[in-house]
Amino acid sequence: MKKYGLYPGCLMPTEQYSYELSLRETLPLLDVELVDIPDFSCCGEPLKSVNKMMTIYLSARNLALAEKHHLDLLVPCPMCHLALSECKRILTRNEEIHEKITVTLESEHLKYTGKTNLFHTVDLLHDVVGVDEIKKHIKTPFKELKTAVHYGCHLLRPTDVGRPVNAENPQKIEAILKAIGLKPYDYAQKLDCCGAPLLVNHPETSLTKTGQKLQAVQTQGFELFVDVCPWCHKMFDSRQTKAGETVATKLQVPVVYLTQLLGVALGADIKKLGFNLNQSPIEKLLLE
Repeated sequence: MKKYGLYPGCLMPTEQYSYELSLRETLPLLDVELVDIPDFSCCGEPLKSVNKMMTIYLSARNLALAEKHHLDLLVPCPMCHLALSECKRILTRNEEIHEKITVTLESEHLKYTGKTNLFHTVDLLHDVVGVDEIKKHIKTPFKELKTAVHYGCHLLRPTDVGRPVNAENPQKIEAILKAIGLKPYDYAQKLDCCGAPLLVNHPETSLTKTGQKLQAVQTQGFELFVDVCPWCHKMFDSRQTKAGETVATKLQVPVVYLTQLLGVALGADIKKLGFNLNQSPIEKLLLE
């Protein structure tokens, strides 16, 4: 098995448990072993506008911990993935900041060299495991449900940092979904934001963004909505009812993580994939 350190971030282990559960159940079926590394902290991204050096240090510290264990990292949260990726970019280009970070890390007997590679769920599955390999392990393919894909902003942009998917026409999730029998279609609102960044300061605007996207998906007859980000899932799944009220529409869109669907197709125990934690109407999906 290929080993990767799992960097869970803050939201997945404190709220979005179904993402972590489905990752831990699904990836071993594809010969991927996840290793827990002690002492990880926040990636620092939420502090970026307050203290940029703190953000860089926190990201560098997490990367240094991975280096200490000689592991590349799986970073399932796109926001964390962006923070760690941006940190690597800055420390490669800015010698002064690199030196400051190096001195600070020495107090914890840590060292950053930039050797750790970063993977998100999508590029790990698509680029490393590979779609053809996934097909070999399928035990229970899905019916051809009309499926909408949501990538989320941090997985797409900014491109100069280097993101796991194409910013203008991402298709990696679609390729994986087709491999397990689903039928994804592009739609005009595919790249629209989920609204999560505005939730604290402008909740009504945030929920309006969420509601408008789900309303468009529902109006276009999609039977399933798939995401790969704990922040996006928080909005589309657990905030769906409130988002519907905000845009004056009753929303009934089944929202699931890519890894939950993949786990079902690979023959994992459905009770261990976190479906009981989904708050959108997924009952029909499971019965079918």
